[in-house]
Amino acid sequence: MNLRDEFIKKLIEAKISSPRLETDIILKNTMPLYPNYTDEQEAVAREYLSRRLTHEPLDKIIGKKEFYKYTFKVDNNVLTPRPDTEILVEKAICLIDDNKKYKLIDLGTGSGCIVLSILKEKHNVNAIGLDISDKALNIAKQNAKLLEVEDRITFINSDWNDIVKNNEEFDIIVSNPPYIPEYEYNELDIEVKKFDPITALVGGDDGLKCYREIADIASIILKKGGYILLEVGYNQAIEVIDIFSKKDFSIVEIAKDLSDINRCIILKK
Repeated sequence: MNLRDEFIKKLIEAKISSPRLETDIILKNTMPLYPNYTDEQEAVAREYLSRRLTHEPLDKIIGKKEFYKYTFKVDNNVLTPRPDTEILVEKAICLIDDNKKYKLIDLGTGSGCIVLSILKEKHNVNAIGLDISDKALNIAKQNAKLLEVEDRITFINSDWNDIVKNNEEFDIIVSNPPYIPEYEYNELDIEVKKFDPITALVGGDDGLKCYREIADIASIILKKGGYILLEVGYNQAIEVIDIFSKKDFSIVEIAKDLSDINRCIILKK
């Protein structure tokens, strides 16, 4: 049995989805010339496989993840970027007029995948990426350099409530906040629960704590006529809209993700 077939067999036995694709990703990242490889490369590949068999996400093992059009560094200090979040990026890009200048803030920036994708596509945007985790911001800063947009973003290590003290106003707010209710946390897939930071997942008792905070913040820092784009949980759209309507925000659009679930809410002040 060759090495590729061995890896595929073990991944199937561990009930890992897409075992052939994942094997090829492991081999590509450890043995660029496979089926030719060195003993050292084989040792690294087997280490990666061993970690994957514990259900550690592949992106956390190889240290990078594809998102939107780009590749981002990731580790266990940031949420794994997911395809469903790409809809938020696409909608933000559509709102940006190339003939105007914009100030944007990403609340809870994590790896920076949302705001940096927007900056890469729209050169008339300057941004702030805010996160309470300095370790997450270290990853975001590396990603900003990789995408060559570091000159148009400032990273701030702070609780997002502190941003109101700076007396800055923004044209656009984007956020993928923690929105898992506490009672659902233990039901999450092991690849999420064990390897994504809990602070990026759980949004209080009902999952809506962060949306209430963002509504308060946005009512102060968002310019009149400005937009806020939020990712929401699978059953939260109506409740989140209600939270923001009480702060005089109007709904612009509810966008569905790849599974036809209401995933991104666009509101206007």
